[in-house]
Amino acid sequence: MKPTVAYQGEPGAFAEDAVLDFFVDPHPVAVPTWRAVFETVREGHADAGVVPIESSMAGTIRETLDLLAEFDLAIVGEATVPVRLALLAAPGRTIDAIERVYSHPQALAQADAFLRTRQWQVMTAYNTAGAARLVAESGDAGAAAIASPRAADIYGLEVVAADVQTGDDNRTRFVVLARDVAPAGWRRTDLPPTSPRTTLVFAVRNVPGSLYSCLGAFATRGVNLTRLESRPARTARWEYVFWVDVDGDPAEPVFAGALDDLRRRCEMVRVVGTYARAPDD
Repeated sequence: MKPTVAYQGEPGAFAEDAVLDFFVDPHPVAVPTWRAVFETVREGHADAGVVPIESSMAGTIRETLDLLAEFDLAIVGEATVPVRLALLAAPGRTIDAIERVYSHPQALAQADAFLRTRQWQVMTAYNTAGAARLVAESGDAGAAAIASPRAADIYGLEVVAADVQTGDDNRTRFVVLARDVAPAGWRRTDLPPTSPRTTLVFAVRNVPGSLYSCLGAFATRGVNLTRLESRPARTARWEYVFWVDVDGDPAEPVFAGALDDLRRRCEMVRVVGTYARAPDD
């Protein structure tokens, strides 16, 4: 049976690319916000959801971490999508006729060097593909969108300028959310096997050296952390929780020992998910 997978945006969004890259024969369902992805999965209206968690250029998507803290969902997979951005406009429009450019704030930031080459009015939209749809439906001769080239085909637009993103290796990492363990048949069988990654969040005690002590649970055992991010705990002023990505699986004895040690040192530890790394990560 096709898994129903929620993503934020419109058809042609990079999040939809992540759905298609990860799942076998999915049924993608577009929703308006990242929060709506979490709600749709929690309420059982979708089998899974896909949300961005990290950009190779912009860093961690902090709203996703806050939503992961709020919702009791598991990370069961990930996909890394190349971000190729193009300037899209109605057929026949030239770059000199463009006055306004619409896109998601992150895409605008990733195309900032290109956008600064002209005196365009830059307008935010809730999604890159949504910006393309807006331009296609508005009939505004002076409007253009920053979106994927695939969105041009979907919405009947033309690529006025290709590869307007800064850098040649711009990628966004998406995580796959579910209420429980993902069925083995969800992940595409043609994806190569990869090593496991674990995402967890912990809260330290408010004493000197507590974070250093907690990280030592991993360092003394040679367990590698690939990302560390702090976010407000939202339970008290100036208190923080720490999100980490760890190479490995808690089922491994060395990792399990580090996790037991961490729990002794911390106020709270939650393993959000263990999953196969994206093949091209």
